[in-house]
Amino acid sequence: MARGVQLRLDVADRVDHLPGQHYVVRLTAPDGYTAQRSYSVASAPSDPLLELFVERLDDGEVSGYLADVVEPGDELEVRGPIGGWFAWDGVSPALLVGGGSGVVPLVAMVRHAVDTGRTDLLRVAAAGRTRAGLPYADELVSAGAVLALSGEATGVRPASRLTAADLVPLWEPGQTAFVCGSTAFVGAATRLLTDDLGMPASAVRVEQFGPSG
Repeated sequence: MARGVQLRLDVADRVDHLPGQHYVVRLTAPDGYTAQRSYSVASAPSDPLLELFVERLDDGEVSGYLADVVEPGDELEVRGPIGGWFAWDGVSPALLVGGGSGVVPLVAMVRHAVDTGRTDLLRVAAAGRTRAGLPYADELVSAGAVLALSGEATGVRPASRLTAADLVPLWEPGQTAFVCGSTAFVGAATRLLTDDLGMPASAVRVEQFGPSG
């Protein structure tokens, strides 16, 4: 995970989040200039600390500071939890599909399912270039996730992008799909779900961001 860091924050009077929600982190320079970015929550609601995954971006003014400058004991301005559409209720069957750092909110869903003993409700597919570069890859594999890696083989699966063949064994009637990643990844994964698997568009919820995924 060379291009990312996990931040564990002690947030006073924190309201429990729903798996899939995010927080905004705001930085203020001495001259008053401010910059803020949104980061998905990786921790389960039961975790006493708030865990955010920050992908280090080239020339990223916020991610660079959070990844390379922040030290234990520093204070950050955060706001959240935010978002309701891309949030798992913890009781409904779901198909989770994440690309790159888009797996982060899905990790929160998996951890919540483990805490509540409902891992039977989730099926997970995680896509990336390599296993070493995919956030939380080992934890996701331990939870039964299918890895679709474009830069290296995974067992008998050859290196390739996510395909319908990866998703078919995970699909079950009545699932809601949660798809998170870059704009390109979300578009491609959504087409696999709706065109190839036949999921209704109303059953697919997406969260997308810039090209970093």
